[in-house]
Amino acid sequence: MKTLIVLALAGLGAQLVDGSLGMAYGVTSTTLLLAFGTNPAAASATVHFAEIGTSLMSGVAHWKFGNVDWKVVAKVGVPGAVGAFVGAQVLSSLSTEVAAPVMSLILLSLGIYLLVRFTLRGVDRRNIGKPVRKRFLGPLGLVAGFVDATGGGGWGPVGTPALLASGRMEPRKVIGSIDTSEFLVALAASLGFLLALGSQGINFVWALGLLAGGLVAAPIAAWLVHHVPPRMLGSLVGGMIILTNTRTLLRSDWIDAPDAVRYSVYAVIYLIWAAAVVHSFRQYRRDRAQESADALAAEAARLAEQPELHTPDAADAADLERSLRAGRPADPRD
Repeated sequence: MKTLIVLALAGLGAQLVDGSLGMAYGVTSTTLLLAFGTNPAAASATVHFAEIGTSLMSGVAHWKFGNVDWKVVAKVGVPGAVGAFVGAQVLSSLSTEVAAPVMSLILLSLGIYLLVRFTLRGVDRRNIGKPVRKRFLGPLGLVAGFVDATGGGGWGPVGTPALLASGRMEPRKVIGSIDTSEFLVALAASLGFLLALGSQGINFVWALGLLAGGLVAAPIAAWLVHHVPPRMLGSLVGGMIILTNTRTLLRSDWIDAPDAVRYSVYAVIYLIWAAAVVHSFRQYRRDRAQESADALAAEAARLAEQPELHTPDAADAADLERSLRAGRPADPRD
């Protein structure tokens, strides 16, 4: 019962992250199951079965909030399903001794990507509005689906940044479309694992625990996508994934590092992780201040072009100048 409660809480947290960032449900949940000592193929299969329900709920919630581009969902989701089915077959054919470190290495790489991207870059909002080409979406879905199945996660970490980097979709539409298309990927991967492993290779009770937490979080995450600062969330999740999978690799037969080495590596990761979170928070504050300053400058320019709407006196000008310097909006009552 205690394990189920932990899994439900993990599913809730993972879905909040996934629904807000468009990534990391599978990476986070699979990392937890591997820490419990689950077979890599069974861990990925269990997470993908849970994702059938959470991605469906998430897709409906994103659709309700207007966050979904259905053309993108079809063009990236169908190739993604093909890649996921193939990836499930490949992972199921590997021995546990080989699959465990391979999966941890994939998850570690995705964790590093999350930490670096959201700590240093945040979300790129330029060039939004141009159509995304099918010849770009097809290969993207195929690769992302394969990585998702073999790594126990990766649909979001591969698909979301690629679509954001294209600069042709609003961030909320990218997140909503990737989350919605994940239903097709989860369904195909689950079918692949079921055919390769049989029902005995999948822990349906654990999948139910992850699903329960994810279903609660899905509609909340779809609403929070407009409010949660991605830089902070990405840095926090990326650091956790790096730490957990580094631990798995250092204790694997590949490396089998002594205690002194392992604890030294953990200490370095904690320091880098803390620095990344602090930097993300400071940069988030700077971005907010800059956005406020830009909005004030645009409003001042608009008023200057239409003086009949408002004729500022010396006190108004002084208040506006102080607000611009402080990076905060002026009092709307002035």
